[in-house]
Amino acid sequence: MGRPILPSKFGSGAGKLEVTGAFSNNTTQPDGSGAEAVSTATGNYIVSQRGSNRFKVNFLSADGSTRNEEVLTLKAVAPNSLTNGEFCVQVILDDSTVAYVSRFFNNTVHCTTVAGAHHSVTYSLGAEGDDEAGGSGEGEKASKNTGSIDVI
Repeated sequence: MGRPILPSKFGSGAGKLEVTGAFSNNTTQPDGSGAEAVSTATGNYIVSQRGSNRFKVNFLSADGSTRNEEVLTLKAVAPNSLTNGEFCVQVILDDSTVAYVSRFFNNTVHCTTVAGAHHSVTYSLGAEGDDEAGGSGEGEKASKNTGSIDVI
């Protein structure tokens, strides 16, 4: 698995990583009303790391009736492209490009933009409300070298 991510970046507190979209392993919604769908509610978060791209995620079910805690696989896709058992985390790059994390490291992430470009960027965890501004743009590379990850 490599080195695990610092546990201080996980949880439900302020300034922790926020899950952008999560799709339950279950085939039906908790209230039994129909097929499960992707949950994009705010406040979804990572509880712990289980592997290099497997995490225990706490999220609100798509119908809004129940908080689920399941082991899901991190995918670098937009929420509407997720399938059962997957989740995504959005990062805003320093040029305001939206990307999705494909792999976490303690100080950097590998991510893929909506257009399909791959990047490795240093990330920051800001405060809710200013986390969509992108990174500072500082660093060695000329472009897309920092990013801001959504936080709770």
